[in-house]
Amino acid sequence: METKFKFTKDLTKEMEFITSRSSGPGGQNVNKVNSKVELRFSVFESEILTKKEKEIIFLKLYHHINNLGILSVTAQTERSQVQNKEIAIQKFYQWIEIALTPVKPRKKTRPTRASKEKRLEEKQALAQKKESRKKPEL
Repeated sequence: METKFKFTKDLTKEMEFITSRSSGPGGQNVNKVNSKVELRFSVFESEILTKKEKEIIFLKLYHHINNLGILSVTAQTERSQVQNKEIAIQKFYQWIEIALTPVKPRKKTRPTRASKEKRLEEKQALAQKKESRKKPEL
């Protein structure tokens, strides 16, 4: 399950994990075992991230960050706490990598002559089809 990301900084020292009982079906196990894992990471108090990275993460992941600046990731799909912890860490790094990947600027292009002609031909064919549906005038 170990997948490598392009994001190279190790943020595990600044992560905090909270466990609780998972919701949903699970039989007798669900009421006894704390399998839900919540990963908490304080974005603004991080000593590893640069100021620019913190700003980008806050802007792009704001809906996962509370008013104290804590990024929260939960995992409760598995029955094992260890597996849920791994899933939460993987999800966290995935979010960080997606947030810090720069958006490639769009290059403006003009439609080709062939694409313009094709569009006009399709438009003409559709108009012809609709015209043929009309009742004939007497």
